[in-house]
Amino acid sequence: MEFKDYYAVLGVARDASAEDIKKAYRKLARKYHPDVSKEADAAQRMSEVNEAYAVLSDPDKRAAYDRLAQGHRAGQAFTPPPDWDAGFEFHGAPPGMDAQEFSDFFSALFGHMAGARAAARGGHHAGGRRGEDHHAKVVLDLPEAWRGGTHTLTLQVPQLDAGGHLSLRTRTLEVKIPAGVRPGQMIRLAGQGGPGEPPGDLYLEVVIRPHPRYRLEGKTLITELPLAPWEAALGAVVPVELPDGSTLKVRVPAGSQSGQTLTVRGKGLPAREPGDLELQLRVVLPSAYDPRAKALYERMAAELPDFDARKVAAAEAERSRWT
Repeated sequence: MEFKDYYAVLGVARDASAEDIKKAYRKLARKYHPDVSKEADAAQRMSEVNEAYAVLSDPDKRAAYDRLAQGHRAGQAFTPPPDWDAGFEFHGAPPGMDAQEFSDFFSALFGHMAGARAAARGGHHAGGRRGEDHHAKVVLDLPEAWRGGTHTLTLQVPQLDAGGHLSLRTRTLEVKIPAGVRPGQMIRLAGQGGPGEPPGDLYLEVVIRPHPRYRLEGKTLITELPLAPWEAALGAVVPVELPDGSTLKVRVPAGSQSGQTLTVRGKGLPAREPGDLELQLRVVLPSAYDPRAKALYERMAAELPDFDARKVAAAEAERSRWT
């Protein structure tokens, strides 16, 4: 995917006002609209102009795009970083915006907003004009999501100043995170959205940063459990550290092998109905550079000459086909 310079598409400066952007769009629309243009590529050019205007005319999208665009050039190979738009507070979706109308670049950046903004609303209320709902992301480490607690969240709120230029207002919130929140879950902060009677709400979409040792699939916590050969062969009770720092004692059955999965019910992500813990077993061999381990390997080789690892593995694979 190639990076798109929306300012270059419209032919405006990066500090252009909202009025400058609107004028540039209208001028290009008159030139490339397929109903009136004689340009061979009018339809394609009009689509590019519409896409650029959809971003730069929207303060929310423009602010996020401006931060992302730093250090990138038009046509450069590009993949958006994970959660590149975190830290911005977005208003409700503008009408008539469909990510499918535009390029893959637009969809990769803004396509998810339709889902995140689905809860956003605003309108009349018995008490007056209800404030518009806003949404943002709250990015958590796995231990934070596991334990819950108070999280300090700083958001940049895009807005236009009196001259129609983009500016950012910063606000900081103390957010109560429920224990066991999942990726994609929405946390509603009543009255923290747009002004009105009553004020709108702020919806926080939960994002959990990748962890080097654990992975979440829904409420299921997945991690690797290294085992010594004798623990796998003879069975053992071994400690497993959970994301909150606590330790769980797990019984490993005798005859366990690398690649097998051991499931512990109810020990995954905390919730009213907690998830499961999936332990992916990996047998770790002592290094033969250790003279003691080398001597034991040599003794096993001498006393178990009929053990053929390839045949055993093939037999296990065959059995697994029928179970």
